[in-house]
Amino acid sequence: MVDAIQRIETDGAMYRVRSRGAGPPLLLLHGFTGSGAVWDALAPALARHHRLIMPDLLGHGGSSAPTDPARFAAERQIVDIMVVCRVLGVDRFHLLGYSMGARLALAVAANCPDRIARLVLESGSPGIAEPLGRCERTRSDAVLAEAIERDGVAAFVMRWGRLPLFAAQSRLPEATQERQRRLRLRNRPEGLAASLRGFGQGAQPPLHDALTRLPMPTLAVAGAEDAKYVRLGEEMAARLPRGRLVVMDGAGHTPHLEQPESFLAVMMSFLSESESAASGPGA
Repeated sequence: MVDAIQRIETDGAMYRVRSRGAGPPLLLLHGFTGSGAVWDALAPALARHHRLIMPDLLGHGGSSAPTDPARFAAERQIVDIMVVCRVLGVDRFHLLGYSMGARLALAVAANCPDRIARLVLESGSPGIAEPLGRCERTRSDAVLAEAIERDGVAAFVMRWGRLPLFAAQSRLPEATQERQRRLRLRNRPEGLAASLRGFGQGAQPPLHDALTRLPMPTLAVAGAEDAKYVRLGEEMAARLPRGRLVVMDGAGHTPHLEQPESFLAVMMSFLSESESAASGPGA
């Protein structure tokens, strides 16, 4: 199955968006240093039941990489996502976000709840509630952004891949690890740096209070070896009116990559619950 590729302009930026399949729309938002291509292993199975929409998020992949951090503010990226969906003729959709993409997905759901049928937050976070914690994270992200600009993407990717957060990926086949590295290397230093400054966890307004108002069924997914995000998933599931948490054995921060078959089974089961309902999404 061949992807359709579109370039969609919004608010002075261009988004590269890939689409595949037919059926209820499913929008997939990747994490920091990723692109829409991170979903390639899951796409063939998902596209048998869904119309997949896989954008490269702002500052990543083939999309625009503005240097102004203000362009990455959550409220502007939410508008971007809704413009992309409008151009594609999509009104209501399922939404899956991973890591940074999960934070954006949660923000979209909080601001446009009537547009989201079902929400999946993989290794997600509602942000940092404490002002001091946000300030500390903003400072550390600024240091990291300066290092990316100074040393370049290749040096950063080497450093990023060695973080304890991604330790479980060391068990992946070498070909899979190499593909991850190549995808990260396609990013530009100015885009990654501005994304950290404008949409890092310190910059994004926290969404803890919004969790209690989300009407859609929501699934939080975390890897059993990623203790921090298991805890965050538990906290989110407890606040969400229709939330639940699945903890996946044998996975760390990237369950969709580390345990793709199990992740796909969980996803398909969760999304099929909605498809059998009369209020399922439509394009």
